[in-house]
Amino acid sequence: MARRRQSVTIKHVAADAGVSLQTVSRVINNEPNVRPEMQERVRASIAKLGYVPSIAAQRMAGRRSYLIVALNDRERTIADWRKREGTDWVDQMMFGGILKCTEHGYRLIVELVDTHSDHIERELLAAIASLQPDGVILTPPHSQNQKILEILDDHKISIARIGSLTDGPGFLLTMDDEHAARLATEHLVELGHHRIGFIAGPPEYELSGWRVVGWKAAMRDAGIDSGGLFAQGDFSFASGRAAAEALLGGDDPVTAIIASNDQMTLGALEVVREHGLRVPEDFSLISFDDTPVIRFSHPPLTAVQQPIAEVASRAVELIISDQAGKKVSREPVVVPASLVVRNSTARRRPALKDTA
Repeated sequence: MARRRQSVTIKHVAADAGVSLQTVSRVINNEPNVRPEMQERVRASIAKLGYVPSIAAQRMAGRRSYLIVALNDRERTIADWRKREGTDWVDQMMFGGILKCTEHGYRLIVELVDTHSDHIERELLAAIASLQPDGVILTPPHSQNQKILEILDDHKISIARIGSLTDGPGFLLTMDDEHAARLATEHLVELGHHRIGFIAGPPEYELSGWRVVGWKAAMRDAGIDSGGLFAQGDFSFASGRAAAEALLGGDDPVTAIIASNDQMTLGALEVVREHGLRVPEDFSLISFDDTPVIRFSHPPLTAVQQPIAEVASRAVELIISDQAGKKVSREPVVVPASLVVRNSTARRRPALKDTA
């Protein structure tokens, strides 16, 4: 059996350079008080031996852990994974966060915590004790959870909060959901739609409210009454179906729907077809999220594309800058979403009463 190749460690570098372990650690971490010639000797040994710094070596300096934790909602994340519904929100967050962490010698770890659990404090304190992270990225709805914010702030941990503008500690990052909903609504108005229904996400998510505000504002600016065109969902497929049934009922049904996530949009699409309507010939649909299932549905759906990877990357940058003692603005950071037009939206066909 072939012997496993021994990994190069900080001890090998120190022995080759003829310096202490602490000196190697200081060079790796760009710490001050290391003479230039000593830095050059250590870096030469690192290059010669092909050494890749480990988190353990970086921690020897004693000031940072070089770990950033992303906290996601356990219940919703596990439910999506189990159903294998194609949600890639977590994937995109990890993609953007991991790449940026790698640039700076950090590592990203994803932890799941239940927002509504009675054990939030215990779970979070256990994670802090075992990982000792330099920073935490909070995603909705954790990003507005005051108990979580209080615990992290008490432990002097840098916080980046995605999708929240609620008062509290940490850096605030949004994808300008209000403007994104405006873009979607304006697109449908330009196509001649006036009966534009909106299916909202759960009200405990701040971004759900922002999207409703954007839709209503665009409708108002177009001189269209949004009364009776709103339906409440909870981000599930079933709630999208129920909301679409309500919006398509009555004497004056909607001719288009904007749904606040992909699963609700797919539920709405199913109901639209059950009503004998074709998309986009008879009916237009727009979704939020733009996960793979939406892009490969039939037809491919027009969607608000959220720059999740870019936001996560920016969140990591803010945490690392804060840990380095740099002066960082506390103004909200906006990484705007965009509208990707595909084959689920088309010009509204005049009803018979319109041509009479």
